[in-house]
Amino acid sequence: MDAALNGKTALVTGGTSGIGLAVVRRFVEEGAHVVVTGRRQAQLDAVAAEFGDAVTAVRADASDPADVATLFEAVAARGTGLHAVHVNAGIGEFKPLADVTPEDIDTAFGTNVRGTTLTVQGALPFLSEGAAIVVTGSTAASGTERNFGLYGGSKAAVATLTRTWAAELAPRGVRINTIIPGPTETPGFKGLLPGNGDALVQQVAAGLPFGRLLRPEEVAAVVLFLVSDASSGMTGSEVVVDGGSTIA
Repeated sequence: MDAALNGKTALVTGGTSGIGLAVVRRFVEEGAHVVVTGRRQAQLDAVAAEFGDAVTAVRADASDPADVATLFEAVAARGTGLHAVHVNAGIGEFKPLADVTPEDIDTAFGTNVRGTTLTVQGALPFLSEGAAIVVTGSTAASGTERNFGLYGGSKAAVATLTRTWAAELAPRGVRINTIIPGPTETPGFKGLLPGNGDALVQQVAAGLPFGRLLRPEEVAAVVLFLVSDASSGMTGSEVVVDGGSTIA
């Protein structure tokens, strides 16, 4: 059986750790050349060392228009267009309303909303007919997690944008869907509770049906499905991959 992305070019933002890195790994396994972004050069270097010629690593902050322009210069240089895009770069932290600063608002919405918008917008000239985009959402968009309002609000905005873009891009034959991971064992998740990330993992896992957090590769498998021809009938959808957290 042919690999799902054989000979295709993909883009993964925030692809140096956690879910993003798992998606890069899966896309490469399925035959894609992957353009990978991240903000930390050391992590990008590690990705480049692991995957070699199968990736193009570009240091880019998704919220910075100049960095986004540099990213798509690299995409243009390949000359192959884009067949699959995973917009995964995002940021969040626990902070109660009373402690939120204007800088916190700018950071959360700058990366999660502006960054997502700039990335999808920048990809438009390169998307081939039949291309697929997956945006990483969050269960926090429901607005029920205390002290997580900025992150949840930004992800709720992204969910609305994605549905709107699905309608706009459909005439081009381009699909865009949102994946909504539940608690996933990643450096980013552990970083929500600095210095005590393992305790956070244990606490959350104890309340989940499987008694564990999701593994990044489990989320990556669904991202692959959403960019593959197997999901050709889907656009504007939200796919929840939460390890059963909604029934816990």
